[in-house]
Amino acid sequence: MIADRTLALSDASAVTMSALAALLEARTGQRIAPNRAWRIDTALKPIAVERGAASIDELVAGVRDGSNIALADRIVDALLNQETSFFRDGGAIESAAEAITAVSNGTPRIWCAGCSTGQEPLSLSIALTERGTAHELVATDVSGLAINRARAGRYSQFEIQRGLPIRRMLRWFDQDGSDWIAQPELVRRITWRRSNLVLDAPPAGGLDGIFCRNVLFYLAPDLRPRVLDTIARALRPGGLLMLGAGETVLGQSSRFAPSKRFRGLYELSPNG
Repeated sequence: MIADRTLALSDASAVTMSALAALLEARTGQRIAPNRAWRIDTALKPIAVERGAASIDELVAGVRDGSNIALADRIVDALLNQETSFFRDGGAIESAAEAITAVSNGTPRIWCAGCSTGQEPLSLSIALTERGTAHELVATDVSGLAINRARAGRYSQFEIQRGLPIRRMLRWFDQDGSDWIAQPELVRRITWRRSNLVLDAPPAGGLDGIFCRNVLFYLAPDLRPRVLDTIARALRPGGLLMLGAGETVLGQSSRFAPSKRFRGLYELSPNG
């Protein structure tokens, strides 16, 4: 019985844990931090049960030779931390929208890297549109499943209520049963793209603003300078970078310096 076969799913061997860590880092540059290890059982149990695997060891054995790319993709997607919400750190989103508008020479061009299921770029687009600011926004994530969800713009009642005021919810989303769907005019303003921040080229240079919040934290330390260098190449002089509240460029890149005009944001360093 399936119920019996799921009992061993919490007993992933050290070899399997090592294989999972190697797979995640090779595909995304991210590491499984010790405080995230508990998520492995929760994340992979549904896939193992669905495929009839008796254990996580058995599930992961199916991707070790590199032949089952589809299964490897599903495992990596399940291991990624896609925690996000609308207007997360709302004051910071509003301030960044105002700052990027101020430094742009016309229509702000913005990149949201690691956009997860789309709440951040949608929040930013709402903030800019309500200011009357036309903009070009590219949103990328390493997860194809996350990008597909973001492109669809469909969110559950729980997701829509996280950080989104009722006024904005009713203005920018339409109810469909128990879900809420972002209005087409909002979704179309954003170019959604699957992209690996570590391996792939960024959007074309000359960007006025780049959001890379709560992404560096999960990357292997030796990859962070490389990613920051990629971001620096994409940002135009005078453009602004926003990291997560617990992230910094200090000790990781000389390409950026704290902005003297806009608190909490970074600019290209004149000495970088």
